[in-house]
This record gives sequence, C-alpha cells and structure tokens, in this order.
Amino acid sequence: MGAALDPGAAALFVDLYELTMAASYHELGLVDPVTFDLYVHSLPPRRGYVVACGAEPALDYLEGLRFDDDAVAYLRSLRLFDEAFLRRLADLRFTGDVWAIPEGEVAFPYEPLLRVTAPLVEAQLVETSLLNGLGFQTLIATKAARVATACAGRSFVDFSARRDHGRDAALQAARAAWIGGAAGTSLVLAGRELGIELSGTMAHSYVMRFGREDEAFLAFARAYPGRAVLLIDTYDTLAGARTVAGLAPQLRADGIVPRAVRLDSGDLFELARAVREILDDAGLTEVGIFASGDLDEYRIADLVRRAVPIDGFGVGTQLGTSGDAPSLGVVYKLVEDTTGPKIKLAPDKPTLPGRKQVYRFTEHGRAAYDVLALADEPAPGGRPLLAPVLVQGRRVGPPEPLAAARARCAAAVEALPDHLRALQASGPSYPVRRSDGLAELVGRLRDERSASKGG
Repeated sequence: MGAALDPGAAALFVDLYELTMAASYHELGLVDPVTFDLYVHSLPPRRGYVVACGAEPALDYLEGLRFDDDAVAYLRSLRLFDEAFLRRLADLRFTGDVWAIPEGEVAFPYEPLLRVTAPLVEAQLVETSLLNGLGFQTLIATKAARVATACAGRSFVDFSARRDHGRDAALQAARAAWIGGAAGTSLVLAGRELGIELSGTMAHSYVMRFGREDEAFLAFARAYPGRAVLLIDTYDTLAGARTVAGLAPQLRADGIVPRAVRLDSGDLFELARAVREILDDAGLTEVGIFASGDLDEYRIADLVRRAVPIDGFGVGTQLGTSGDAPSLGVVYKLVEDTTGPKIKLAPDKPTLPGRKQVYRFTEHGRAAYDVLALADEPAPGGRPLLAPVLVQGRRVGPPEPLAAARARCAAAVEALPDHLRALQASGPSYPVRRSDGLAELVGRLRDERSASKGG
C-alpha cells in the first residue's frame, strides 16, 4: 500500500482478529468464496460527497500479498497458530475478484467503493489494509476536491508532507491530493514515484542566512532564473515587496525576474493587495503572488470571494490531515457467502446484503440520483459505477494514469448539484435509492431473522 513496507511485512498489516478468525475458518474447513463490501458508512461534517481514491494502490497490495519466512516465523513466535495454518499462510496468494468504483468518481454512503469476492481466509486477511488505504486516500482526495472548489480556478499545491502522520501517509496524501485537484506537491518522492509535478519556494532560513534581504533574493533568482518564488515576509512583508521592486531593473537586465513572491503570514487579503500594487508600480506585473500559512478551503474561499490578488495557494496541514474532519467512517462488511446473502441488523449500523451494483442517473448533465441494486439487476438508463479490476488475483488491465482519475474527479464534482458541492453542504442529501430487488431482499432477510428470533 505504500513505500514504507516490503511485501513480506505488508502481509502483517492486519488486525490480530483477522488472523485468529482466519485460523478458525481454516481449522473448520470454511474455505468457500465470500463477498465483502467496503464503503463509507456516513459522510464527515459539512461534506456532501466523497471522492473514491486508493483503489490502484490496493490492487498493488493484493497482487503482491504473501507471508514471507520472517512473517511466518513471527506469527509462530506468538504461539497462537498451529503449523497447518502457518503453512497455509506461507503458501497464500490473493486469488479473488475485485470490483471498484473508479478513482476520482464521487460516491455516497453505502455505495461500495470496493467489492471483494475471494476464499474466506483471503478476503478476511485483507480487511485492515484495504480500509486503511482506501479510507485515508478517499478522505484526502475529498478534502483536496473541496480546496479546488474554494480556489475557483486558481491553483493550489500540496505542502502537507512535513505535517502528515508518517512518511507513507505523506506519499499517499500527495497522490490523493493530486487526484482531488492539487496542481502539484512539494514532496520530491511523490514526484519520482508518481510523476506528480513538483513545486517549491524557499524557506525563511534561506533569507536569514544572508546579511541582507536583497542579497538573498538576488542569489535565489540567479540560481533559478525565471522560476524563483521569493519569500518576502521574513521580517516585514511590505518591506520585502519593496526590496523586490527595487531590484526590478537589475532583475530585468539579468533576465532573472522571479515567477512569484510568497506570503506566509499576516492578513493575506490586505497584504496581497498592497504587494500587488508595489510590484505593479515597479513594472513587475508578470510576477505572481503565492500564499501559504495554515490555509484550508474556508480561508481560501473567503479570500477568493473578496477578489484577493493571489494567484495560487500552498495548503499543508489542513490538507494532509483533513483537519476539520480527520477521519472517515469506512467499513468492510460481509454481504454474501455460499449459503446466500448476509445482513447485519445492529442498531444504527445495519448492512445491505448481497453483491451489488451502483447506477448513476443524470438529468441535464447533472448527477440526479443513484440506484443501489443487486449485481444482476438491471437499471435501465443508469451508468454502472462498479467495474471489475481484479480477476483471480490479477489485474484486468494496466494501471490507469493518475491524470485520468484527476480529470474524472473534476468532472464528477462539477456535475454535482450546487448545494452538495458547496463547502457547507446543505439541503437534501444526494438521493441513493434502493432497487426493488434489493429492497425485497432486505425485507425478506429481516423477516427471516425476526421469525428465527421469535422461534
């Protein structure tokens, strides 16, 4: 699921109960295929949708799943498992089928982001890794899509790596943020591993290392002619802007006019207006203004609403941790085995039985409603969202380019009703209807359970 774990160690990325249940299943000979759905149980506050993300890394994980000698030796040391089960783990490979909603597509509660059909032990052992990977990347892609909405056509860059919850999380966050709409990332590893465009400026320490601010600006502009972004708020933002303006003749003569200046503190609205005027008066109209400093979609939306002269934003902590909603209620639930569809009736946490398909219906180019139907139940006029991505443990095709998922996200969010795309989602939630077949199945299983309990 990420660069931090080798395949042998990744197999141990399980909660203990998955192993203890799997060992019991193995001992009892319960090896037949089952189906699990992975879905979002409920939306975080203020959200009207989520952006499906993380399926491609999940397929990498499933294709490479194996318990190496060290992993098996560690499990043996726990004295919980017999040798027959440990031999089963040593030989284990994922042989199941997976259907997924494409990355970048918007989704809603109870719609399977992933549907896993596999022998019971295999399907059980992948639970934690799948929940971790898809849950986190879906969370961050959704946050990024909201930031993109707030930017209203201006660009933003992922600056979150230093505040993310671990190195693997930072790489996943850069990936998910780019799918959600970020123009690039500051994380160089993400550039190499994922092909995401890199973006960076300079730190206050660079300016402080020089005796004078103008010396620092000239040195950096000469090092990166035409590409430099100068951080001007180390001492006094407006004084820094005037320093850049004073260097304008030399910068032009040397052909090293910076691409932008960066604001990282203070009242960004008032400072950006004043800095824009200083730069324009010096003839540096082509020099942009880039802003950072504890930004999120709400602060950006306010700045954009007030027509701030800022051309792009760097978003860090609030993006990579989804600061206002730092968790996502993803679940992985059994919905079918060889005895038939399965249902859980726990209060506030029921499940929907059977293998399912999600159909999206549009009206006048906008998403109107979805239908959650049984897998073999047609829904004329609807576009099916779930598609096979893994058959008998192997991909059905090459990995999709990230650019395709990114474009899909932009189109899917744009197609949502305005009240759901808003940063403060309001009004009715997006309609997800149950098909006649699914509704009948739920009712029948409820009645059967009630009759069994009554008997």
